[in-house]
Parts: sequence; structure tokens; C-alpha cells
Amino acid sequence: MRPQKKTMFLLIFLILVWGINWPLSKFALAYTPPIIFAGLRAIIGGILLIIVALPKLNKLQFRRNWPIYLISAMLSIVIYYGVQTIGLGYTPAGLFSAIVFLQPVLLGLFSWLWLGESMTKMKLFGLIIGFAGVATMSVGGLTGDISTIGIILALITALSWAIGTVYVKKIGYKVDSLWLTAMQVTIGGIILLVVGTGMEDWSAVIWNIPFILDTLFISIFVIACGWYVYFKLIHEGEASKVGPIRSLYLSFRFSQVSCFCMKK
Repeated sequence: MRPQKKTMFLLIFLILVWGINWPLSKFALAYTPPIIFAGLRAIIGGILLIIVALPKLNKLQFRRNWPIYLISAMLSIVIYYGVQTIGLGYTPAGLFSAIVFLQPVLLGLFSWLWLGESMTKMKLFGLIIGFAGVATMSVGGLTGDISTIGIILALITALSWAIGTVYVKKIGYKVDSLWLTAMQVTIGGIILLVVGTGMEDWSAVIWNIPFILDTLFISIFVIACGWYVYFKLIHEGEASKVGPIRSLYLSFRFSQVSCFCMKK
């Protein structure tokens, strides 16, 4: 497969799995406390990634790279998924996702400031227009009671995602990309499970078939496969280009699904 076609295939994959993540996560919260759910899906995805990465065990170099793994886990998993999952309990999925997709604008600015990537007027204008389009498609979420807490949590989610992406791009040459993804997801999942166990009640989890299938789908495709593909694209191209392309296409494709979930 040619590099250009391969990149497009990976982007389409992210469009599908990360787009449907929002309504699926919102659905799962009817059966589980949020932080336990965030940790559960992350640690399952992390274990799967570790299994895949085992043939390259010599590239793990945990003693040297653990600070990188931990920082990445805090930014991209603990804060991002933890705050996101809690926020979805306060805010409709469509509105929450629209606010989170401020991330491409933040990513473009941070990549310019910290990575030295170019920031032309046209690029900045395009990022702003793109986010405005996403927000417009989710305007239905602005009706009724709007949770201030939910909006703040969505903004924190966007900020952590943008900073985490820039951090991975900046230090990516120091670590193996597969092990970085596996470690950040696994470490993040462990931290979230520990926090969730201390704050929430495991007996509140309803282990029925819909919840189990929902969790497995998110763990395998959204987290394990999704994060690996995303960081692979980040390593191979400008962060400020990959982030907006994925986010804008993703939002367009699943705006109707998200808007349906606003009412639930």
C-alpha cells in the first residue's frame, strides 16, 4: 500500500472508531461509575498493546524511560479519559465532543510554540473555521440546562489532549512508539482504577452483555488500536496537521450520532 493511501486508511479508521467512542461512552455510564469505567477500558487496551509489543521487549527500556511513560500517561490517559468520562455525566455527548474539538486549535498553537512548526495566518484561520463548523453542527446541545462543570471539564479534556500530543511528538524519538503507547495506556489505566476504587463503588457496576460488549469494543478499537494509530500518524507528520484532520473529519461523520445522544 502506498504511503498516501495508507495514511488515508488510518485516518478513516480513526474517524470511525474515535467518532463512535462518544455515544458508546455515554451509553456505558448508565451501567458503571465513570472513573472505574475509564480505568477498566484503559487497562484492557493497555494489556492488549503489551501483548502485541512483547516481541520488541528489548525496546521497552523501562528503567530509563519510565518518566516519559508516566508523564504521557497522566496527560493522554488519566486526565484525558478521567475528566472526559466524568464530564459526559454532566453534559450531552454532542455538546461535550464539540467543546473537546477545540483541541485542534490548541494543538496548532502549542505545536507552533513548542515544536517550531509553522503557523501561517491561513492555517490559524482554517483551524478556527473548522472548530466553528463542528460547534455549529452540535448547536442542538446548547438548548435546555447547560452544566458549567461539564463545559469546564470538556475544556480540560481538550487541553490535556493537545498538551499530551505535543509532548509525545517532542520526545517521540527517544522511545519506541508501540511501547510508549502500551505503557501510557496501561499506567494510565492502573492509576484510574486505583483512584476509582478509592472514590467509587465496584458494586455499582452492572455486568450485563451490553456493557461488557461496549467496554470491549472501546478497549480494543478505540483505545488500543486508536491510540497506536494516532501516535503513529503524529510521529510521521506535523502534529498540527494530523490532529485537526482527524478531529474535523471525525466530528463531521458522527455529528448526527452525537446529537442523538444529547437527548439522553
